[in-house]
Amino acid sequence: MSSANVIETQNLTKRFGNQEAVSGLNLRVEAQQITGFLGRNGAGKSTTIKMLLGMVHPSAGAGFVLGRAIAEPGENRAVRERIAYVGEDKPLYDYMTVGQLIRFTRAFYKDWRTDVEHRLLAQYKLPVDRKIKALSKGMRTKCALLVALARRPELLILEEPSEGLDPVAVEELLRSLIEAAAEGTTVFFSSHQIVEVERIADRVCIIDQGKLVADITLDEMRQAYRRITLGFDTAPRETEFRMRGVESIRSSGRQLTLLASHNSDAIVELGRTLGAISVEVAPVGLRETFLHVVTEER
Repeated sequence: MSSANVIETQNLTKRFGNQEAVSGLNLRVEAQQITGFLGRNGAGKSTTIKMLLGMVHPSAGAGFVLGRAIAEPGENRAVRERIAYVGEDKPLYDYMTVGQLIRFTRAFYKDWRTDVEHRLLAQYKLPVDRKIKALSKGMRTKCALLVALARRPELLILEEPSEGLDPVAVEELLRSLIEAAAEGTTVFFSSHQIVEVERIADRVCIIDQGKLVADITLDEMRQAYRRITLGFDTAPRETEFRMRGVESIRSSGRQLTLLASHNSDAIVELGRTLGAISVEVAPVGLRETFLHVVTEER
């Protein structure tokens, strides 16, 4: 695998009976970046993460995390010491108090960051004497994040981290992830909250039906992706615009709307050559890109 990649999979596949939950996945996650992992329910996100963590064994293909093979039990155990994971259900020791959980976890890590522990305790307003089982879902999330971030992990993997958080807590979460990345931690997180992903991610990987359907940096998307709307006097022919850079075409009467990943100047010029009487070019956000790639027929 490339030394620049913290996560890399090669045709990674997982079957459950006759169903392929993940199908020939080739995923790359670069070091010291925030990478959002998007997909519809059932797209294969959770299964992928469980394979990366060694919780589920692949049916075929290979995967590497921090240079270690995920299918090798010995290598997987070694790499988990360098990873922090916050799952969707936030599994914690319910019988412990917040303070006991922090002290228990701290004992396993020589490079535990007490300054981060104290800062997040104050920032998250966690009640140190309250038992974990008595915490709200939002408070459980904050507690899980504290013990993950104070460990100084090389890689932080999260599933739906903002679920159950109020708007203020979401802001605190996003700020914590940005700070972790700035200090050298690679962040890889799945989420249905596209607005949150767009705000903090450097790169987005989109999975659908177990396959990777998009892998793009947010800078690339902002600079290159455009929605081009062309108006004509008569109904235009879509076939005229099936060219390099056109990702999708939708027609409505005498209007064509195209999603372009690049080459937008040439597409606009073609429209004018073919008699377009109105031309509108607009940037495309992550939500529109996501909806395009997961609803196109494959």
